[in-house]
Amino acid sequence: MTTLIAALWVLAQLETASPPPAAADLVATPAVASPAAVLDDAPYPTGAPHDDYGLVGWCYGTLGAYLDLRERVLPEVERIEGAYRRPGGSLADDMKVYADLERESLKNMKAFTRAMKAAETASLRPLAEEGAGAIRQGRSGWSAAANLPTRTVAQQWMGWALPARCTIAAASLEARARLMGATFRNTETTEPTSPADPTASTPIESPPKGASR
Repeated sequence: MTTLIAALWVLAQLETASPPPAAADLVATPAVASPAAVLDDAPYPTGAPHDDYGLVGWCYGTLGAYLDLRERVLPEVERIEGAYRRPGGSLADDMKVYADLERESLKNMKAFTRAMKAAETASLRPLAEEGAGAIRQGRSGWSAAANLPTRTVAQQWMGWALPARCTIAAASLEARARLMGATFRNTETTEPTSPADPTASTPIESPPKGASR
């Protein structure tokens, strides 16, 4: 799947006469075997946080809002796909692509949840409020859809793709959080435990509640 243009920009565009991209031209975001090796090369989505935890929350929010629109737009998507037939193309094959994208999206949602929970568990300070804000920020990119015609939303929805950095950052965040455990830091340092109190320890934050979409 090509890199996503920001949802805020996408939904701000007016409907044009040009046909939307064919479903067969959309491909799922490939898995990345070594996320840290390519993370720096993947651009940040417009308006998204630049720390991994915030970014993953943003990705969770924008992907969740995209999935929430599926039921509304899918009948119009099928109508559009039927009207703009590619030579030799099958409507059934094109619609199957959207089913495949949904499965991939749900898998990514689980990965984002897992990465955020791992970071929250390892962090020495509460992150849940920050994460909730990032999720809201991501979802807001699709807020204009409520006031746009379904045809317009469907066309933009068909051309949407999850930013490549989302899955890379999630894999990197989870790997670092699980590796560092209780010493995981999210852009902050803490005072070391005093050697005079060998029993002192820093509690680990509990995983967040209600992390699902």
